[in-house]
Amino acid sequence: MAKAKTANEEPLEKQLWKAADKLRKNIDAAEYKHIVQGLIFLKYISDSFEEHFAKLLAGEGDYAGADPEDKDEYSAENIFFVPSEARWSFLQAQAKQPNIGTLVDEAMDAIEKENASLKGVLPKVFARQNLDPTSLGGLIDLVGNIALGDAKARSADVLGHVFEYFLGEFALAEGKQGGQFYTPRSIVELLVNMLEPYSGRVFDPCCGSGGMFVQSEKFVEEHQGRVNDISIYGQESNQTTWRLAKMNLAIRGIASDQVKWNNEGSFLNDAHKDLKADYIIANPPFNDSDWSGDQLRSDGRWQYGTPPTGNANFAWLQHFAYHLAPTGQAGVVLSKGALTSKTSGEGDIRKALIEDGNLIDCIVNLPAKLFLNTQIPAALWFMSRNRNNGKFRNRSGEILFIDARNLGHLINRRTRELSPDDIKQIADTYHNWRNPDGTYEDIKGFCCSAPIERVKELDYVLTPGRYVGLPDEEDDFNFAERFTALKAEFEAQLIEEAELNKAIAENLAKVTL
Repeated sequence: MAKAKTANEEPLEKQLWKAADKLRKNIDAAEYKHIVQGLIFLKYISDSFEEHFAKLLAGEGDYAGADPEDKDEYSAENIFFVPSEARWSFLQAQAKQPNIGTLVDEAMDAIEKENASLKGVLPKVFARQNLDPTSLGGLIDLVGNIALGDAKARSADVLGHVFEYFLGEFALAEGKQGGQFYTPRSIVELLVNMLEPYSGRVFDPCCGSGGMFVQSEKFVEEHQGRVNDISIYGQESNQTTWRLAKMNLAIRGIASDQVKWNNEGSFLNDAHKDLKADYIIANPPFNDSDWSGDQLRSDGRWQYGTPPTGNANFAWLQHFAYHLAPTGQAGVVLSKGALTSKTSGEGDIRKALIEDGNLIDCIVNLPAKLFLNTQIPAALWFMSRNRNNGKFRNRSGEILFIDARNLGHLINRRTRELSPDDIKQIADTYHNWRNPDGTYEDIKGFCCSAPIERVKELDYVLTPGRYVGLPDEEDDFNFAERFTALKAEFEAQLIEEAELNKAIAENLAKVTL
């Protein structure tokens, strides 16, 4: 069992991360995350199993006469069945053996065979040559020192905190590649808090490691709702990331049978083509140029215009719109360029989403440095299928703009995050504007409710700074034009430098000693 944390002691998840990172040695972070997260998951389900096994073995009360090796006894309690050769006690006893990697791989196989919902999910990477058995044994001992799946740990969501913290640290270690499976927690919390998904179908067609689903369930629990009132639907094109999502959801008891994987992705092979979702929460790849747009020119999802083949931003927006239920809402992250771009018909699609679709409800300008994997400026788009449905006030003739660039705080030199107060300020502003009994006022430099006529005057550009009264020169520019200009300036400076160096060399050659 882990010791209780003293006042000056680091949080458990941070202690575990430091210890695990020491054992990583020369293994790439992208590989190591599957090793560590796989062991954490295995420890969790083994702890849960062992606790229930002990109750069945004691045979008291409702468990009188129960067989502790009967799989049905565990499925009835939503607990994974763990065969004897996969139980943590067995593996920890073998941790110093040279074949421990093979034993862990065999344990993962055995668990998948006994639990259909885990088929193809668990990593079998522990016998690989670059994983030193001594380091693996040390990692098993490390994870074994903490109770992760007993009743007390589950009630405190110990594993949830550890798993989420490790995802964030691995994303940080992987840099750009880490962003493929992880959206920073403060952004996820902001999206969920603004949408308030109390009940209904929650959909993320590019779900990464499942953070949007986890936060949605947390939101329901924190507001005394019933978790069973929401159902989740997801899709992921990267199989290893999908496995992380399935484990992330399983440890929290979230049903994930509708979280699908195929390597074609949501555009080419929509796994939920008939789904109409009450909430869509997503962070698709920014400015994706490799989305097979040339194969989808006449796709039925493009109700507001055919998106350019070289950038998927407006394909994603229309994919989300297509999947919205009649009263559905969406909150998504996109590159800020989508607010202003007019290339390849993007300006016309944006206009159609505003005028014809009446879909755009709110735009939030995000601070810089929130993302681990990119310095591209980002914004949140909130869409509503019916902005006059009686649930909220009629917002059909206006759009709320929030400029949050001045919010957030640096947690290190490269990364910023939004505080709980920042998240509350933004979410409260949206709710007060949207709700019939809200008390909303424009605040210069922060928020503005702009009539569609004003948006039209600005040629359907949606940069919040233009509406709230903040300068937007940092963000509101054509990247291609700016890059070309800076490149030309740099090349001119290189030529000038070469000429100066040549002149200096010629002058030095004339010097006689």
